[in-house]
Amino acid sequence: MKTLTIENKYIICQFDELSADLQNLIEKAKEQVVKSYAPYSEFKVGAAAMLDNGEIFAAGNQENSAYPSGLCAERVAVFYANSQYPNAKIKCIAIAAFTNGNFLAEPITPCGGCRQVLLESENRQAEAIKLLLYGTENIFILDSAKSLLPLCFEQSSLQL
Repeated sequence: MKTLTIENKYIICQFDELSADLQNLIEKAKEQVVKSYAPYSEFKVGAAAMLDNGEIFAAGNQENSAYPSGLCAERVAVFYANSQYPNAKIKCIAIAAFTNGNFLAEPITPCGGCRQVLLESENRQAEAIKLLLYGTENIFILDSAKSLLPLCFEQSSLQL
């Protein structure tokens, strides 16, 4: 028997330390919380995906009384971007959450389903997707969606 350790590296920064492009992407994600449909949880999430062609696709989470028929903001944005530009690569996705009248002080991370979709997108495009996780106190920057799902299920898992 042996023990392996999985380490994860991310950057913690403030909004004013980001480039103008990344600040804009976060603002686009924040704008989406007002378009979110979250009457059940009251937990509104916005996401904005920047493609390598310069296009930005932003979306809010969409709940449904028949759980789990709703969809997270990250997946709405990624699927929308991929449907419009199937050959473009997602360079970066920003995620912001809002509840009780405020944006969260600390960032949230994507749920397991969104992590799997982001990982599939990385594998599909053969290039990492940077994540910007927004909080009013701190912003986390991750270089790859795979860092959120190190013991992942992927195409190679399907092969015998």
